[in-house]
Amino acid sequence: MMQSIIFQGHRGCRGLLPENTIPAFLEALKYPIDYLELDVCLSKDLDVVVSHEPYMNSLFCSYPTGKVVRKSEEKNLNLFQLSYEQIRSFDVGQRGNKLFPEQKPQSAYKPLLSEMIEACEAKRSSFPNFGYNIEIKSEVKEYGISQPYDVKVFCDKVFEVLKNINPKKVIVQSFDFNILKYCKQQMDLGVYPKVQLSALVTNEGVRPSLEKLGFLPDFFSPYYKSLTAGKIKICHQKGVRVVPWTINKVEDMRHLISIGVDGIITDYPNRIVEI
Repeated sequence: MMQSIIFQGHRGCRGLLPENTIPAFLEALKYPIDYLELDVCLSKDLDVVVSHEPYMNSLFCSYPTGKVVRKSEEKNLNLFQLSYEQIRSFDVGQRGNKLFPEQKPQSAYKPLLSEMIEACEAKRSSFPNFGYNIEIKSEVKEYGISQPYDVKVFCDKVFEVLKNINPKKVIVQSFDFNILKYCKQQMDLGVYPKVQLSALVTNEGVRPSLEKLGFLPDFFSPYYKSLTAGKIKICHQKGVRVVPWTINKVEDMRHLISIGVDGIITDYPNRIVEI
């Protein structure tokens, strides 16, 4: 029997407001979502910053002076080499995002994870059921460049922020299975609270991914175009739920639900009611 679908607002509601900003998360809560999906990186001072890239994206970032960040400048604006004070001074919303024409431009900055959670928890009485799906942005080739060499440092910093949150309301996801393995190990030792874990993949198969991971995660989260009913069946047989990313067309949402997905991650939580 199909359980209710888990809906997640991708980077808050990237289709409507500047991604990964407090206004986008608060707006997303107005729609029938179960989780706010977000990404985290680390600053030079090891603050946990809500950001999809570990640098300033030229698509929508501006210097404190208002000057546009150019593509050639992105990698020099490595968040791991900037203090949080410096990061916060960049604007990430007033230019809008040409890939999302419905997005309303407004001045915004990259918040701390702690600040984002505080702002959302202040709305908990009005929206009691939402949780957080936090992607730890990590790649092996970036170790020591845009993140610490050791995944322990990154994970410890994230879980330090999460210590006062109900772990049942938290999913931690990553494409970097070293992150997920370390989180699982620390959870099993009782060092970290027992949150849910989600294995992010692009086009990789279910079996090789789970073999590489070495344990069964709560969720398998592939790129939606690579997903088939067969892959969903394999996951379900193993007790793993399937939540693909990132689905913005209502007809695609309907199709995926019809073949058995457990959840939908979307930039447009306002479209959920149309399914």
